[in-house]
Formats: sequence, structure tokens, C-alpha cells
Amino acid sequence: MRFACSVVISLILVIGSSEGSDVLELGDSDFDRTAAMHETMLVEFFAPWCGHCQRLAPEYETAATKLKGTVPLAKVDCTTNTEICERFGVNGYPTLKIFRSGEEAGSYDGPRTAAGIVSHMKKHSGPSSVALISEVDLDSFVDNFEAGVVGFFSGDDSEQLAEFLKASSAMSDSYRFAHSTDVGTGLKYGVVEECVLLFRPPRLNSKFEDSVVKYTKPVSLSSLRTFIRDNVFGLCPHLTTENRETLRESDLLTAYYNVDYIRNIKGTNYWRNRIMKVATQFQGRGLNFAVADRQEFQDELEEEFGLGLSEEGDIPLITIRTSAGHKYSMQEEFTRDGKSLERFLEDYFDNKLKRYVKSEAVPDSNDGPVKVVVADTFDEIVNDPQKDVLVEFYAPWCGHCKNLEPIYKELGEKLSGDPSIVIAKMDATANDVPPNYDVQGFPTIYFVPSGQKEQPQRYEGGREVSDFISYLKKEATNPLVLSDSREEL
Repeated sequence: MRFACSVVISLILVIGSSEGSDVLELGDSDFDRTAAMHETMLVEFFAPWCGHCQRLAPEYETAATKLKGTVPLAKVDCTTNTEICERFGVNGYPTLKIFRSGEEAGSYDGPRTAAGIVSHMKKHSGPSSVALISEVDLDSFVDNFEAGVVGFFSGDDSEQLAEFLKASSAMSDSYRFAHSTDVGTGLKYGVVEECVLLFRPPRLNSKFEDSVVKYTKPVSLSSLRTFIRDNVFGLCPHLTTENRETLRESDLLTAYYNVDYIRNIKGTNYWRNRIMKVATQFQGRGLNFAVADRQEFQDELEEEFGLGLSEEGDIPLITIRTSAGHKYSMQEEFTRDGKSLERFLEDYFDNKLKRYVKSEAVPDSNDGPVKVVVADTFDEIVNDPQKDVLVEFYAPWCGHCKNLEPIYKELGEKLSGDPSIVIAKMDATANDVPPNYDVQGFPTIYFVPSGQKEQPQRYEGGREVSDFISYLKKEATNPLVLSDSREEL
């Protein structure tokens, strides 16, 4: 193990944690001292009112308990510890960062579930590559829920081994590595000389693709990284909350059903094989495939696709999510012969499918000084080519949004007589945000000029009425018409 807990550190863990909690509570006064005593520490910067933080809290607490004695987890309340949060550039909640010996090592970009946090952080606490002595060690390493990369080398002095260990150290956060200094260890996989093998998880073995992929080029970080990235997931991987961010970097079709690789591998692969059979017909066309457990993603299916538990659970639900944020769902029931999926994919590639857009109902009345925008009226209001639009993306639970509300309303009132400008807002938790708007925190505000609707400008100024008016005077297409001329600064 990479870490050892001293008596002093153990005492700090006890003192810094709240009663009954394994999460360290740090602040401006003790952050630097405590962080410096841990080789690696994960820190959550949060606000008590933040809905995302509230949802993360039980997962973070569970992860802290499971990682106790290995990697400490800490949290900082940014509403009461502004100095430390400002120093590390925290501008949204929750923000998670990894620290090494008191120094910021980078943002945590792993899953935000207990299991995902534990898996991600454990990779920081052990050797980057496990040494395999025998064929039994190899079998044990390969028989895992995750893929594994194994290098076979001629001896401890192998130059390729040295390069492999460098590469594994750089990529151990993302993949599992092992190595053997006896090429004979991999004899049953056809290993007769130095090489690297990528083992896909045994539960995903299929007649449609190889379960082991061989890499025979000279080992280097860049070439090995490319090889793993291109081969690790295979034709149809198992999408989980831990790997979804990586898999969704590309356009992805997902089949949601009762996926259970613990208690029902055969039943799970029954449907997966039918997905893969169709997938082989559409390879190389820029769309990837995956299967996922619908229970694990039920909240997401309901919120983003309007698909509830009322649908038959053992029949796959098919959706497509593109890297640009466009969404489609298959309306026809999935048939066992795969023909319905074939028709769905043909329509997708022929651009015949209608995108799915989550939207609140259009308001019966929208005469207030701040126009309410929903996804179904976004084009009509925000993309009106004759209007400049200042649009706020908010969340109902967001404290900053609530503080802004009266100021934003006053701004709308002062500009209510201007026919060329619209002050608008949209609940970004209840409506799909167009893909060309980057909304990672709340509130996020954009200015959308008339005639330039494809180039929205993120507003980064102050949050007082005078700040907004000063900005709009500079950016608006036409001179502002204010209801009270005394406000013209």
C-alpha cells in the first residue's frame, strides 16, 4: 500500500470529523495543516443549500467509511470558509479536488457514487501495476468486473517493462495494470515473446468479438493509451454510473433493461447478444453501443427521456444520446429478432428521427417583466432573430438564484419598455438546455444578440441592476430604452 497512517494522523482524523462521520470537516484555519499530512486526500467544496451537494452527501459519507485508513475524504463549507474556497477557484458546487501532500493535484473527474468514488480513489493507493508470479496470479487478475491490461516481459531488466511501468503509472487512475517478467506466464494466451494483452471483463465475453486483444508495438505512453482507449470497451460494453462520462464522450446507443451481471449473467447477455448482432451491421458509422441496468438509471430515464417504470422491465428500452446533447428514443417495442432496432437505426442515420426534448408546459400567461422560457419555446423567445436576449438558467433550489431573483425582476421592469431586448429565465432542471450553452452551475447567464443566435455570450459581470445595465449598454444591438432615465449611468 502507498499510504501509512501515523498516530498523529489518526488523531487528526478523529478530531477533524464530526461525530459519527468519517468525512473530515476542514476550514480556513486548519485546511493547509491537515491536507499537508496526507499523501492523497479528496476534498469536496460545498454549500449547504446546494441540491447536488445534498444528493452527493450520503454517497460521499459511505465512500469515506469504506476508504477509512486508506484515502481520507474531507469537505469544506464554502459559505463559511470563503478564503480557502476562493484560493482554489471554487465557483460552483459541489467541486471535488484531489490533493497530494497539501498541494492541489487536479480536479476529481470520477463518478459521484459511493462505489465509484471508492474505486477511483483506491487506484491512488496501490501500485500502478501488479506483479504476477504465476499463471494462477494471471487468472485471478483477469477474473474481474473491470478490464485488465497485462504486460509480459523477458525479465526485470527489460526496457519495454520500464516503459510499461511508466505508462501504467500515468494511467492507473483509469485502468487496471499487471505485469509478468516471465513470458511463459501467458503461454495459454499465445504469448511467446514480449507483448501486452488487453483482457475484457469475462462477463462480457461474446462470439461477436475477441475477449483478448494483443498489442505488439513498442510500448510507449501515447501508443498504449491509444490502444487501450480504442479497444477496452469493445462492441457493446456495460454502461454504469462509474463509466458513463467516458462512454458518453461519443454518440451512444444504450439498451436499458434488467442488467444484472452478479445474479443473472446468462439472462443479461441474452438481450446484449441481440443488441450486438445488430450493432455489427452498423459498425464504423460513428455510433457506439452499450447496455445498462434500467433500475440504476431510472431517475435519468424519467428526467431526460420521460420513460418510467411502467414499461415492461425485461424488454430493452432503446435511446441514443449524441455527444452534442441530442436525444432520441425508440418508440417501437424492441423485437427479439432485432428488426425493430434495425429500422430505428436506419431512420437515425437517414436523419428521419425526431429529437426528444424535455420541456415544462408552456405558461398560460407570460406577461411579466422576466419572460419564462421552456424548452418548447426556446427558439421562439431566445432565438427570435429580431431581439437581444439576456437569459438566466437557474435551479429552484439554488440559493444564489433566489438572491438574484428580485434584482433580475427589477432589471426586467426597467427594460420592459424596450422593444428590442428581452430579459428571460429558464429552469434548467426541468428543461433541456440547448447544447451550445454550457450550464454547469447556477445561476448561469447568457447574452444572445439578435442576428447571432448561434454565438451566445456568457455573462461574467456583477449581479446588481447597474452591472447588468452597464453591460447591456455596451453589448446591445440598439440603444437601451429604460423606464426610468435616472438609471442611465
